[in-house]
Amino acid sequence: MNKELLELAEDTLALALKAGATSGDAMVVEQRDSSISMREGKIEELEQSESRGVGLRIFAGQSSATIAGSVLTKDARRTLAERAVAMAKLAPPDPFSGLAAPEQLAKSELDLDLVSQTYPTAAQLKQMTEEAEAAGLAVKGISKSGAAGASSSSSDIALASSNGFAKSYRRTGFGLHATLIAGEGTNMVRDYYGTSACHFSDLENPAYVGRMAAERTVKALNPQKLKSQAVPVIFDRRVAASLLGHLAGAINGAAIARGVSFLKEKLEQQVFKPGITIVDDPHRLRGFASKSFDGEGLATQRRNFIDKGVLTSWVLDLRAARQLNLQSTGSASRGLSSQPSPSTTNLHMEPGTQSKEDMIKSIKKGLLITDFIGSSINGATGDYSRGVGGFWIENGEIQYPVSEITVAGNLIDMFLNLTPATDLEFRSSTNAPSCLVEGMTLAGR
Repeated sequence: MNKELLELAEDTLALALKAGATSGDAMVVEQRDSSISMREGKIEELEQSESRGVGLRIFAGQSSATIAGSVLTKDARRTLAERAVAMAKLAPPDPFSGLAAPEQLAKSELDLDLVSQTYPTAAQLKQMTEEAEAAGLAVKGISKSGAAGASSSSSDIALASSNGFAKSYRRTGFGLHATLIAGEGTNMVRDYYGTSACHFSDLENPAYVGRMAAERTVKALNPQKLKSQAVPVIFDRRVAASLLGHLAGAINGAAIARGVSFLKEKLEQQVFKPGITIVDDPHRLRGFASKSFDGEGLATQRRNFIDKGVLTSWVLDLRAARQLNLQSTGSASRGLSSQPSPSTTNLHMEPGTQSKEDMIKSIKKGLLITDFIGSSINGATGDYSRGVGGFWIENGEIQYPVSEITVAGNLIDMFLNLTPATDLEFRSSTNAPSCLVEGMTLAGR
C-alpha cells in the first residue's frame, strides 16, 4: 500500500467535500516509464518520464463532474476541487450515476504478484534492443530492420472515496519487440515479434525475439493473391484475440444499455459452440490487467462470461448495472480524467482439443490469417470485414503466403461456427488460441 498516494487522494477528496461536493472519489496515479527505439544499430528515440496526477470525480446531488490535474500543491488541488464542484452544479442530473454502497466495497486485497523484483536500467534496455535487432538481421533473407524497441513501466494507483473506500496497488510492465524487412522494392514485406510481461524475468530472450521476427518475415516473401471464394479460415493465435475484443465490446453494459450491440437479445442464449468457455480473470497471478478492486472500489472476481457456449452476463459497472436493473460485475475501469466505464481485465478463451496443425491438415482449401490490415466492424449488426494477410492452405498443407485479401462474415455466425485450438498462451490482457471459423467469404482479385 502506498500511504503517501492514499493520503494525497484522501486530502484532495476532503477539499472537494469542503468546497460543496455531496460525495465523490479521488484517484492518484504515479507513473515511471522508459523506452528506447533503434534502427540499424542507431538510437531513434530514447524517452524517460515520471509523472504524478490526481483525478477527481465529485457529485452535487445526482449531477457529477470529473477533472484532473498534475500540479499537486495544496492550493492547486483546492482550486481543482472548487472547479469540479462548479462544473457539477451546472451538469444535468443523472439518476444512474453515483458511488457504491459501503456494503458493495472490496474488503480485502489479494497478492497478485504484479511487481517485478528486477527493474532494468536504460543501458539494459538498449542492450536488449541491440541483441534483438542483431539476431534478426543475421537471418538469411532479411534486408533491413524496421525498428526494435524495449520499454519498462511502473504504476502506483490509489483510490479514495467518500463512501469509506481507500486502497492502492502497484504494478510493473516490460516489453521488447522487433520488426524486420525482407525483399526489395515492390516485393518488400515486413513482420514482427514481441514479448511482454509484468516481471522483467518473464520476458523472452532478445535473440529469440529477433529470430522469430525475422523468420516470420522471410516466410511472408512473394505473397500471391486469391480469387474470391468461401472457405474455412484459421485465425492464428497472434490475431485470434481480436475476436474476443469484438465479444467484449458487444457484451459491454454501456452498449447494451444504449441498445447498440448485436448481442443485445442474446443473454442466457447459446452464442458459441457448447464446448467453448470464455473467462475474465482479474486474479491471475502476474496478469497484465489483474487487480483486487475495480475503478469504483468493488471487489473483482473471476467470471465465465461465456460458459459452455452460453452468454451468462454483461460486463457491468455501477451505472450500466443500474440502467439495466442488474448488479455490477466489478468491471469498472477509469482514468484520471474519465468517468468509470465497463471493461474486461484478463480475458481469455479456454483451449480446445485439436491442435492448429491438425486443423490445417483437415482443410482441403482454406486460409490461415496471421496479419490484419484495416477493418470495418459494425458493433450494432455484427457485420465483419477486414483486410488480411497470411497463408493459403490446400490439401492439408500450407502452400504459399497471400496478401491483399478481405475476409467477411457476421460475428453472430462466426461465433457459432468457431472452434478453438490447443495453443493458448497468455501474452497480453486478452488471449485466445488459434481459431477455426467455417464458411467465411474471401474477396480477392
